[in-house]
Parts: sequence; structure tokens; C-alpha cells
Amino acid sequence: MGCGLSKAHSNPEVLVSHGSARLTVHGRRLIVARHQAGWRQAHIAAAMGVSRKCVKTWIDRYASEGEAGLVTRSSRPHTTPTRTSDEVEQKVLTARTTHRDGPDVLGPRVGVPARTVSRILRRHRVPYLRDCDPITGEVIRSSKQTAVRYERERPGELVHMDVKKIGRIPDGGGWRVHGRGIPRDRANGPGYDYVHSMVDDHSRLAYSEVLPDEKGITCAAFLERAIASFADHGITRIERLITDNAWAYRHSLRAVCAEHGIVQKFIKPHCPWQNGKVERLNRTLATEWAYRTAYTSNADRVAALAPWLEHYNTERRHSALKGHPPISRLQPT
Repeated sequence: MGCGLSKAHSNPEVLVSHGSARLTVHGRRLIVARHQAGWRQAHIAAAMGVSRKCVKTWIDRYASEGEAGLVTRSSRPHTTPTRTSDEVEQKVLTARTTHRDGPDVLGPRVGVPARTVSRILRRHRVPYLRDCDPITGEVIRSSKQTAVRYERERPGELVHMDVKKIGRIPDGGGWRVHGRGIPRDRANGPGYDYVHSMVDDHSRLAYSEVLPDEKGITCAAFLERAIASFADHGITRIERLITDNAWAYRHSLRAVCAEHGIVQKFIKPHCPWQNGKVERLNRTLATEWAYRTAYTSNADRVAALAPWLEHYNTERRHSALKGHPPISRLQPT
């Protein structure tokens, strides 16, 4: 009763008492001193506010182990039969290093519950994904985050739209295939692709295309095709569209939005986190599609986008959706 004892293996180096212990090491020494001075154990217990059993335990431990017997011992049990095996833990750690995914994705991949994956990562002090560079996996200073998170109540109530600019891959592959030592022609290089994306706020359903530019007419045509794609997945009505303040968005999407009855919204200048769901999709596109594989041509990477999007929408586990893919929040079509 409140003596700070535990059914645990000893650890003499621990000098701090348990948070719920009634006695510190000093108090235990006082018990021994009073016993050596001739106090009855019942009187010691009453004076110290602990049980007689507690008093006897510390007296016996001092008699058998000396001063070391009064040190707080770890509360960790001798054995933990249900603890995950070292083999499985290493499998989880290897998968995290290789794929840089969260527990909801790694769990099914390695065959253990997501909660177990989370405990293993915390036990081994693996940093959170939010604190790591999405490409290299190195720990970096976290960027500004939205203080208040939100999610719309139904599909189509709000969609986010943005463009991600990525360098094209030269024929034969770039530095990811041949290393950074290859010569680079910056003046006459392969140029850039523009990945246009739209994502539904509620379901996280995504639609993306690789296009040659981000001009107004290109953005408007992409929006038409994105609306049609969302309709094929059961989102037949889009109520609001939010974008950044790019000129192409401000002036070229008006006609499309008016035709479909969409209210156009803009984020505050220099506040990209207000368009955070599509910004997060851009990051996922970069880490899981654009740069995960060492492509040998730009055409190969472009061709890989549609299958990856199908996987993202129908199979990939999304942490914000409690481990379910976006299609789980949509009615069957």
C-alpha cells in the first residue's frame, strides 16, 4: 500500500521514486533508522503513514541488500509475452525507412495493426513524418501549420485546385538514374511539366493531369475535365472551388464556374495552408509518384500517373480518413 514497490526486475541505477510512491529513498532510510533505534514496526508504519507490510519490506530488503536495496526499482515486468517480436519490429522499421509512410499505410503492408506500428515507431524514437523532408526523409524544421483544421460535411461542398511544377525527365533518365555527376544543360534542358490537381475536401477524392503549361485556357479546360471525372465518381454537384490568387485562376475560371454554378473562392495572399488539402496532395504526388521511382523517360512518368491516381482513390489508406481510401466516402456509382 503506497510503498513504491513493484513486481519488477531491479535497476539500482534508478534513483527517482515512482510518481505514486509514498516514500522516497530518504523515507526508506528513515524506516531503517527507526527500526535500528528500537521502534516497533507498527509504530513506524503509523508515523510514516504507510502499511506495516511496506515497513517490513524495506527493513527486509535493507537487511539482505544493504543501501542498494532502498533504491527505486523499475516497474517494468520481467517478461512481456504479448510484446511484438524483434523480427516484426525490424520489419516495421525497415518498411518505414523504405516507404516513408504512416501507421495506417504501413500496418497492412507488414501485417500488423496500425496502432502496433505507431507504438513501435515511438518506442524506437522514429520522428513523425510531419517533421521530415518528404523526399529525403531527413528531419527538418516543421513549416507553418493551420491552427484550426476543418473538413466539409459532404462531397462536392468544397474542392481545392492547384498546380505543381516539376522538371521533365530527359530521355534515358536523369540524375536519379545516372547520379548527380552527369552534366546538366540548364539552358537547353528538358523543361518543366505542370501537374494540375483538384481534390474534394470531404472525401479527398483526387484528379490530376500532366499538362504543358499553367495558362488560363489550360486551367479552364482542366477544370472541365476534373468536374466530369468527379461526376463519374458520384460527385455530380460542386458547390465551391478554392484556389490561390494566380492570374489564370482569377480571370480564366469564371466562365466554367458560372456554367456549373460553382462559387469561386480564393485564399488570402501568402497563406498556402488555406489550400492545404491540395497542397498535401502535391506533396504526396511528389513523394509517391513523381520521385519515388527512377524513371528512364518523361513519358514513363506521365503514363504512371493515371494508375497511381486509381490506387490513391480506391486503395491507398488515408490517415485523415481513419485508414480508408477516398472512395470509401462516396456513394457507389
